[in-house]
Amino acid sequence: MARIYSKRQAPHLAPPLVLILIYAGLIVLGCAALKLPFATTTPITWSDAAFTATSAVTVTGLAVVDTGSAFTLFGQAVVMLLIQLGGLGLMTFAVLILSMFGLPVGFTHRLYLREDLNQTSATDLLALTRMILKVVFICEFVGAALLASVFVPEAGWGEGLWQALFHSVSAFNNAGFALFPDSLSKWVGNPIINLTIPALYILGGLGFTVASDIWRVRRWHRFSLHTKLMLVGTIALLIWSALAFGIMEWTNPGTLGSLSWSDRLWASWFQGATTRTAGFNTVEIGNLTDGTSLMFMTLMVIGAGSTSTGGGIKVTTFIVLLLATVAFFRQRSSIQVFGRELGLDQVMKVLALSIISVLLILCALFALLLCHEGDFLDLAFETTSAFGTVGLSRGITGDFDGAGRAIIMAVMFVGRVGPLTLGFLLATRRPRRIGYPAGTVYLG
Repeated sequence: MARIYSKRQAPHLAPPLVLILIYAGLIVLGCAALKLPFATTTPITWSDAAFTATSAVTVTGLAVVDTGSAFTLFGQAVVMLLIQLGGLGLMTFAVLILSMFGLPVGFTHRLYLREDLNQTSATDLLALTRMILKVVFICEFVGAALLASVFVPEAGWGEGLWQALFHSVSAFNNAGFALFPDSLSKWVGNPIINLTIPALYILGGLGFTVASDIWRVRRWHRFSLHTKLMLVGTIALLIWSALAFGIMEWTNPGTLGSLSWSDRLWASWFQGATTRTAGFNTVEIGNLTDGTSLMFMTLMVIGAGSTSTGGGIKVTTFIVLLLATVAFFRQRSSIQVFGRELGLDQVMKVLALSIISVLLILCALFALLLCHEGDFLDLAFETTSAFGTVGLSRGITGDFDGAGRAIIMAVMFVGRVGPLTLGFLLATRRPRRIGYPAGTVYLG
């Protein structure tokens, strides 16, 4: 008599959960690699290695040790690899490797890739992935070539080329890691630095779907609504942030006040552009006025574009919030923009993402205030920078103890991979079984 064995099925994990586990695993591997004796010039603690790995994978740029002096060439290469994998997404590279070996990409892998790229459909993902990789490597190669014209004459061919490549990768992925203790302050008035670095992180911050649209369509009237909103929103935020920074800091001796007239203009452009995503700086962030710091915190919360290498609630989320407010005061039940209409479901998603983001920042800031003594503005700035995966700091990152570092690491991680989970939950629709009569709540 034949026996019938029950076949246990492997537990099914949602794609966002798998990606979160993969990102966490990459942080663990990066931490172990950075703790190797030949990865550092002097021994660092496990806390230093874990914080650096988390900051690199989440493309934040906050650092507790100086990347250029604390790590050897191997350690710097590990940091750069973590930035590249964390910025573009592990699934993008996985699909590339499978394609190189001629292996098929199954439906499950397409689901994971869809979540990693924040797409609503699993179709055409392979073409999008290949286009992403082409754009990325072309941009990083051109950026490294331009930066080499600055670094090679100063550091020599070997060191100069490495510095150019590292900063090109770090800039395009909006990481903000630099090999110099004062970031890029040495080149505050250098035109090549002030044009190349911002161009890289602006392109990386627009988002892969926007890059795909521009690459394939190349005509404004045929662009998708998302692409139009991203381009208009990005340009508007760049102009506003650069002008506002220049006006508020023009006479501040700690930032622009001590620079020449031309250097002030370059610094205003660079710092205004880098605030939402990248984390590089050419002036001392700790010397900013309170008003400028508050503006920076607002920009860091807004962040970059969806499916980009940057963080934050995203530019399109901010735009939809503004449009919904305008529609409310005009007593409209929907949002009209660029000949398209956004319904209530889009507004609900935007509200959910925004509220969760604000609550996360407030809870993390409250926890930091309980376990770490420091200036309120400094802690608030650091928390917002960690959530937006920006990397700008008022100089207190190295002062945190173990609990403070753990909080900042958690905020960086959630700021990078949290939207994946939230997007999955918002995209999952469950039919209502019970309906209730409409009610009225008095607001305001």
